[in-house]
Amino acid sequence: MGRTTTLNCVSPNLIKTVRCILEGKELARNIVDILEDKKGENILLLDIKDIAPFTDYFVICTGTSERMLQALVDEVQEKVDKSPSYPRRLEGIPADGWIVLDLGDVVLHLFSPERRDYYRLEELWSEGKVVLHLQ
Repeated sequence: MGRTTTLNCVSPNLIKTVRCILEGKELARNIVDILEDKKGENILLLDIKDIAPFTDYFVICTGTSERMLQALVDEVQEKVDKSPSYPRRLEGIPADGWIVLDLGDVVLHLFSPERRDYYRLEELWSEGKVVLHLQ
């Protein structure tokens, strides 16, 4: 896909926020870091670019409550630039137990434990390459 997006990056040596240009894999890794900082659980970064025509990476994460799911998606949305030239689609609500944030090269799936166990995306996309798995 080769698109880029921007992320609001805060450098520890700078007072202000600076813009960083990110490729898909870098964006996916930054999303993983954001989720880990917000205490997301069982975070999986899956490379599916060789098997899916619509995206390069899935990030799959579990939130333990509706409030946690909302906090996770809010934090990712806050940190990822809201550039109108970059695709951004949000589907689902915390009460559903599954929220999808489509950022073009990266699709984030946030699940409740029950929904993640029910849908088992890891098994459905098992031909993808596991880049990172934080349990």
